[in-house]
Amino acid sequence: MLENDFTKAMAFRHACKIFDENKKINDEEIRYILDAGRKSPSSFGMEPWKFLVITDQKLKEKLRPFCWNQVQITSCSHLVVILAAIENVKPSSNIPKKRFARRSLSKERLENYLNLYADHLKDTLSSDEKIYCWTARQTYIAAANMMNAAAFIEIDSCPIEGFEKEKVEEILNLDTSKWQLSLILPFGYRVNPQPKQLRLDFDDVVTFLK
Repeated sequence: MLENDFTKAMAFRHACKIFDENKKINDEEIRYILDAGRKSPSSFGMEPWKFLVITDQKLKEKLRPFCWNQVQITSCSHLVVILAAIENVKPSSNIPKKRFARRSLSKERLENYLNLYADHLKDTLSSDEKIYCWTARQTYIAAANMMNAAAFIEIDSCPIEGFEKEKVEEILNLDTSKWQLSLILPFGYRVNPQPKQLRLDFDDVVTFLK
């Protein structure tokens, strides 16, 4: 198997269950991690995400009971709350048009692409619930890139889906017609040694079709 710095980072990354509260990520490092999320691919190039970065300990402590009381919430250096866009992906918001206009399309091609977008996603965009299902899935691409970027510079992470969505959204005072909670992603430095990485064998998960 080809081995390089990326494969080493993949081996380093694991779901860190407790972070060293005395070690903090510096500004340059956290921006590097977040930028990996920002540069991630998304359907139609809509970038349907927002990253809230929490370092305030009191806010972490307020959130923790509604995140299954998981210690990562309060022991991490930086708590990143990943939001999925709702309003921004609707053609009526005019945001899709602005996103597509970055491609220097002619007026005619821009209108055609907007129509293609609206038609192709007619059912997906028919309700906020369906929109959330679509955009939340895309936030996981950004989350994976952030975790791998963090591992590349030997910073730990732990993706968390265990939370009371409405309670967390309420604490963060989110307008859920615009943004909804998708994933919580703590970053920091491990306290305990990394456990052995357990994965299925390559041939168990990969099939080459010929």
